[in-house]
Amino acid sequence: MRKKQAKKRPLLPDPKFNDQLVTRFVNMMMWDGKKSTAFKIFYDAIAIVDEKKTDEEKTALEIWKDALSNVMPHVEVRSRRVGGATFQIPMQIRPDRKISTAMKWLISFARKRNEKSMALKLASEVLAAAKEEGAAVKKRTDTHKMAEANKAFSHFRF
Repeated sequence: MRKKQAKKRPLLPDPKFNDQLVTRFVNMMMWDGKKSTAFKIFYDAIAIVDEKKTDEEKTALEIWKDALSNVMPHVEVRSRRVGGATFQIPMQIRPDRKISTAMKWLISFARKRNEKSMALKLASEVLAAAKEEGAAVKKRTDTHKMAEANKAFSHFRF
């Protein structure tokens, strides 16, 4: 590479829960730099999760973190050209990429749901993911199945 790698900027923790992971999630959810709107959507979704939760000893934030960990993939397939053919090679994922992939899937599948507001969509996707169901968890299982199916090509790993 010609340039040095950019330094990681420190993330400020969010004002309500004092958690950097929440800020990272809100930054991914944000559109057009409207951070306060994204924070409002997230906090409303957490409030809805708090109302709808069945597990009484867990807080809504813990349920959200459980949902995030249930969506997190452990392996993914990467394309690699060998000879004239392209192979899908299963590879381990870095921890920071695991988290960002899980957040991306949770947000994108929440946006595709059929509820009235984004807060409702996000809350229902989080509750579904916490119970190991929903579209985001299905995406993770599909990714794992794809990696398992292409395990024979893992000797092409780079």
